[in-house]
Amino acid sequence: MNAAAPTPGLPQRGREEALLSVRDLHVQFAVRGAGFPAPKFALKAVNGVGFDLRPGETLGIVGESGCGKSTLARALLNLVPSQAGSIVYRGNEMRGAAPAAWQKVRREVQMVFQDPLASLDPRMNIAQIVGEPLITHEPGMPRAEVLVRVKAMLKRVGLSEEHLYRYPHEFSGGQCQRIGIARALVLEPKLVICDEPVSALDVSIQAQIINLLKDLQRELRLSLLFIAHDLAVVRHVSDRVLVMYLGRVMELADKREIYEHPRHPYTQALQSAVPIADPRVERNKEIRLLQGEIPSPIHPPSGCVFRSRCPHAFAKCAEEVPPLKNVDGRADVACWLYE
Repeated sequence: MNAAAPTPGLPQRGREEALLSVRDLHVQFAVRGAGFPAPKFALKAVNGVGFDLRPGETLGIVGESGCGKSTLARALLNLVPSQAGSIVYRGNEMRGAAPAAWQKVRREVQMVFQDPLASLDPRMNIAQIVGEPLITHEPGMPRAEVLVRVKAMLKRVGLSEEHLYRYPHEFSGGQCQRIGIARALVLEPKLVICDEPVSALDVSIQAQIINLLKDLQRELRLSLLFIAHDLAVVRHVSDRVLVMYLGRVMELADKREIYEHPRHPYTQALQSAVPIADPRVERNKEIRLLQGEIPSPIHPPSGCVFRSRCPHAFAKCAEEVPPLKNVDGRADVACWLYE
């Protein structure tokens, strides 16, 4: 299968250096409307997304609910089909690859899910849950060695041997997420995709899980894709940040540029909504409220998908889709304001 055309604004040299390189990825679903006969519509959940992820790097992906973050994560693992684009992992094109090729990749690319309890099989104890990836990918490994590896990984994530034969319902949400992380890391992967791994947890537990992920990343030299809608969480864990809206990339830059010099109006609005610990600064900061609701992804606005809520929209925004262009050599931005 031929690789997709280069995505504007993204350096092509990065494809050779990157662990994961995505170009112009499209994921859409057929949706039936009301009436009889029910008309069919195409819901474009991911619409031309591209980025590079380097070894040992954490890329944060942020945006409002429904912007396509989780669909993107699942498409990268072929858990949902993609219709166009390119997914290159360690130099190999994976979109459209055979199941045998995906089986090898899934050993190196694991996922931590949003709901810690729902992602664990309630009929299996913790030894079985964490050991299952080893049995699947290394069927010849002796069961005694599997148990040793499981015990070692549970210890790494802050659990003990006494938890081995308990079941998921006997644990708190934070402990269940530690079990999910242990399951993802027991194969010693190179890339872990974290799909809102702390959104269902209390704030104090969120900090523990984030710090655990950062410690394990340094220890195991992992690359992370960290998906969240909380900019404060993403700032703590990420090296670079990608901002999505209605399936498209609005801005992609280093963490410092995103938080100190946001360029896209949508990024600026998200950043203004992040609370600041200092009450004096919080009272005096400018809040950029977005008007209206998120448009339907089945019938998105023409041109720039953000224009219907953008305070700076002008005629060209309704006529053409803004390409992702580099601005000031520091950020890639999809906005006609920087033409």
